[in-house]
Amino acid sequence: MQDIIIIGGGIVGLATALQIKQQRPNLSVTVLEKETHVAVHQTGHNSGVIHSGLYYKPGSLKATNCIRGYWSLIEFCEQENIPYELCGKIVVATKPEQIPQLNMLYERGQQNGLEGLKKLTLAQMREIEPYVNGVEGIRVPQTGIIDYKQVCEKYAQKFRELGGEVRLGEKVEQLTPGNSLSVVVTNKGTYEAKLVVNCAGLYSDKVAQMTQRNPINLRIVPFRGEYYKLRPEKEYLVKHLIYPVPDPNFPFLGVHYTRMVHGGVEAGPNAVLAFAREGYRKSDINAKELFETLSWPGFQKVAAKYWETGLGEMYRSFSKSAFTKALQELIPDIREEDLMDGGSGVRAQACDRTGGLLDDFAIFETERAINVCNAPSPAATSSLSIGLTVSEKVIARF
Repeated sequence: MQDIIIIGGGIVGLATALQIKQQRPNLSVTVLEKETHVAVHQTGHNSGVIHSGLYYKPGSLKATNCIRGYWSLIEFCEQENIPYELCGKIVVATKPEQIPQLNMLYERGQQNGLEGLKKLTLAQMREIEPYVNGVEGIRVPQTGIIDYKQVCEKYAQKFRELGGEVRLGEKVEQLTPGNSLSVVVTNKGTYEAKLVVNCAGLYSDKVAQMTQRNPINLRIVPFRGEYYKLRPEKEYLVKHLIYPVPDPNFPFLGVHYTRMVHGGVEAGPNAVLAFAREGYRKSDINAKELFETLSWPGFQKVAAKYWETGLGEMYRSFSKSAFTKALQELIPDIREEDLMDGGSGVRAQACDRTGGLLDDFAIFETERAINVCNAPSPAATSSLSIGLTVSEKVIARF
């Protein structure tokens, strides 16, 4: 019997496991991960940005955890010799009508405690990014780049050193909450636990449903983000990170340029509906999962309201020239032939029954479980802080 079973070996699950063992070494903690490695899905497919906390509503879980997590992550990387670089970024308004939203971001950043934010004219932007185009911008010095897979592997190593167990290749198939214990059945065995912590990412809603009798009021809708890479001879066009002003209606940041910590420059992502929860390619289709998404009342409301935006994202997915055109808003010198196929990731975006795309982290509790049901970006930056938040809820039970 275990005190705690954590479902999911991504960055949030492992950070939570590590925080619990650091605070309460006497508790027995096991992480169950269905893949043969940690950090296979959202953690292993993101673009490796250390987010500063610029975008998030002051006082929200995203804002407080991103800022606390940012400093915890930097400290952890210093202690463990994990390479990272605080290269900074600029957020660019490419049209005059985006300036009010840019000013709102600047104010949010100040409210969230970011120091050194600076408003920029086009001439000042070009001192930082010589090939950028726009009307105004903000310089954010805190933003950085890192390899989150490496961070995750270090979390797992330190967790094991403290006596924790990570069991790989164990897919949870059934979970039955009892009066004093929960029974967790995987493809390899059966476990009993006093408390289950659900950090299952793309399947967190499915696991959450197992922990309670009443239907849960949200569904994970998978959105695939597709990237291109700049050809090596064109990497000189991007010195740091360049972001557009995001659309306030969506929890996505728009296509942008990201210099990678191991070299190279990524351009993207778009945001298209994935036809499978782990649908990293256009051809990946899971009919059952797709039907569940399309039949969810909340998704139907989102689709009815934003079908035009969705079609535009889908068009960019199939048209390299359309994708290039979006990138040219920030750097006009980019040409279609400058882009090579890059990777892709799938974002686990929670959508409620009324059509709300949850913008904040969502953590809810039942008698025998704590469910982390919406932890997209900046969850990687925030991982140690989210882990601390969840571990405090766990320790309160013991």
